[in-house]
Amino acid sequence: MLIQADTLRPFSILPKTLGSARTPFGVFQMNGIMNLDFWKMKNRGAIFSASEGQTSSVDMGRKRKVVEHVCLLKAKEDVSDEKEKDMMDYLYTSQYQMGGIVAVSIGRISDRNLDNYTHAFYMRFQTKEALAKFYNNTFYLGVLKDHVMPYCHGLIHLDYESEVDDDILAIFRKGEEFNFGVEFVIFIEFVESALGRPVEDALASLAKLTMEFPSLIVQATQGSNFNVTNKEYTHGVVIRFRSLEAFEIFMSSSEYKDMWRSKFQPITRNILSNHFSVDPVGDKHAGSYISESFQMHC
Repeated sequence: MLIQADTLRPFSILPKTLGSARTPFGVFQMNGIMNLDFWKMKNRGAIFSASEGQTSSVDMGRKRKVVEHVCLLKAKEDVSDEKEKDMMDYLYTSQYQMGGIVAVSIGRISDRNLDNYTHAFYMRFQTKEALAKFYNNTFYLGVLKDHVMPYCHGLIHLDYESEVDDDILAIFRKGEEFNFGVEFVIFIEFVESALGRPVEDALASLAKLTMEFPSLIVQATQGSNFNVTNKEYTHGVVIRFRSLEAFEIFMSSSEYKDMWRSKFQPITRNILSNHFSVDPVGDKHAGSYISESFQMHC
């Protein structure tokens, strides 16, 4: 059954560009910023299932490889609510027409970005082979042709392999803690001279920091982009935050800002970062569209 989205606003009233997303992963300014160390002490008992795909220094038990696919869309400003709903419905329900898809999330981008991307579409696959079949699937190609591109004037996608805990909830992004929150996606272009140890060190620092705060972050993955049609960005990151508050606290923290300035800024040429809210299926508040769904293909 298609998901209802009757309360979606038309694109014509989406916020216009006010700033760039190429600052340190979209750092936010907040009143009364909470220090991450204090937040961690306050929430020691939180459940955590974060993952990372670049370094073994933060490994916690057995891992399972997964393949992440992230697509950003530029919707036309004059697209109606009905056409937007049609596009989102077809993208979301495409998971039920083909195998190999582990998890899906999709939503309207909350960031105001210079690149004018309006929507983000995330999928997880079990293998690279499953992703390759997805790209060539006639149903998906039909969705793009008939229900996406007529309403959009541009898109960009990125693929990378990462690792998550070898647990069904972590692999399939299943369970109550994945029913809501904020999805944060990052496209990174590192300078060529830094590829190797400097990049690995930077990504390991980010992975370590995300894993230290289970009260804020449910799961994080990262990896090297192997999508041959998008050579602009070298790496991708997806972080699921527990709430908008958790997202803002982490992004505004001195720990995160210091890590960015020391590890990423010197070796980063370009960055495209966006976030969107994820709420339980049927909820349509806070500008979000839809939640995760899971289809297990064993």
